[in-house]
Amino acid sequence: MSPVGPARGPYHHYVADVHPSEIRISDTERESALSALGDHMSAGRLDIDEYGDRTARVAAAKTRGDLLALFSDLPAPHPKFGVATAAQAPAVAGNAAPVPASNGMPLPQRLMAAAVPLASIAAVVLFFATGTWLFFLIPAAVMVLGGAFWGDSWKHQQHASRNQYRQGRRDFRRRGRGW
Repeated sequence: MSPVGPARGPYHHYVADVHPSEIRISDTERESALSALGDHMSAGRLDIDEYGDRTARVAAAKTRGDLLALFSDLPAPHPKFGVATAAQAPAVAGNAAPVPASNGMPLPQRLMAAAVPLASIAAVVLFFATGTWLFFLIPAAVMVLGGAFWGDSWKHQQHASRNQYRQGRRDFRRRGRGW
């Protein structure tokens, strides 16, 4: 005798059947909770030890109920759930211009950077075809030519990126300590 209605497997619960406090949280919601805890620490409602304990519990939290329990004795702000960020917003197809993935490098420099692995592959193929090891000098020659044309401009980009990362860390520390 077959049961009446749709067959129910092990995953028969629907989102509507789940209590809101049992819904799993995303990284965005964890970041929202960490930001709210930082605001409470800056306002003097949490000391540094309690802030550290609660931030560790935020990192371990799995559901909205786990996060809300951390804010039960605190006034607003609380973490925001289900709020889409700018990174999650879908792009409009016709209005946005395509963004080149150049990392600020000019086209000839990008082509030369792509030529190095191609030269390495060609060197391996020529080595096995002829048995001459001198073909392994081809990738080195491509790198030397690329360095002669573009010099140390990549180092300046690397230093700027590193300095931006360090400034971000400093700003985060200042916000965390309430400065």
